Amino acid sequence: MPAYAPDIWFPNIGIWFRNVPTYAISIGSFQIYWYAVMIVLGIIAAAGIAFLYAHKTGQKVSDYLDLLILGVILAFIGLRLYYMIFNWDQFRGRNIILAFINIREGGLAIYGGIIGALLAGYIISKRKKIPITTIVDTAGPSLALGQAIGRFGNFFNREAFGGYTDSLFAMRIRVDQAMYTTPELLERVYTFQGVEYLQVHPTFLYEAVFNFALVTALVIYRPHKRFDGEMIFLYKLGYGLARFFIEGLRTDQLMFFSIPASQIVSVLFVLVAAAMLFMGYTGRLKKPEPVPVKKKGRRKKR
Repeated sequence: MPAYAPDIWFPNIGIWFRNVPTYAISIGSFQIYWYAVMIVLGIIAAAGIAFLYAHKTGQKVSDYLDLLILGVILAFIGLRLYYMIFNWDQFRGRNIILAFINIREGGLAIYGGIIGALLAGYIISKRKKIPITTIVDTAGPSLALGQAIGRFGNFFNREAFGGYTDSLFAMRIRVDQAMYTTPELLERVYTFQGVEYLQVHPTFLYEAVFNFALVTALVIYRPHKRFDGEMIFLYKLGYGLARFFIEGLRTDQLMFFSIPASQIVSVLFVLVAAAMLFMGYTGRLKKPEPVPVKKKGRRKKR
């Protein structure tokens, strides 16, 4: 048991955190959230993995730098638009442009970012005349890494959690700090040293751990891929399945006709990925070209 009232607490494994900051930098009215910092770190790490693989396979790293720039722009647009579309009641009657820009009030959805990033890949493939399958096989696994790191921004924001649980990884968050609580959660609170806590599924952590495992598996498997484009479909299949079940635990879902929107998108991801993987494994899609590996030149003796 902690000797003080922590901000975030995992009681069943004996881990707690005190004074968890929301802001990485706060100078007067100027503030940078840890949420934003984690997203940026995720982008940097994901780009690094893609750049390394592009270099290893003899591709132009500059092409993937262009992809990074366009991808960040379109991913941000997708992140915000997805949230606004499936949470339209919050924005109805407001100036749409101002509402879109004002992300400080919250509201980014990861599936929108994925769709934006994939669109960027398609545009770059057309402009640079690079097969889209080459781009997604090179950069696809990086999506999972970026998501894994970015999800820890939810930890600092005290959000993206699920309903009540007393499982091994149950997490307690101070009621006065938790975002997007529900009446059902507030019916069951714990009090410790005069502080009230919710006890919930840390769904952001579930997703982060799964994505770390997914990117590891994809990177290890990539040299053995059986057809071009396989990597992005394996990513979609794995992430879609995991997100479907994790989304069902969350309490802050974006709804579409009373169905969690992200579960609908997850099903679409899984169905498309499964169909394309089936076609690839039955020989109906293009076999992968041999991957060129840059060889180090030898110095001539003088």
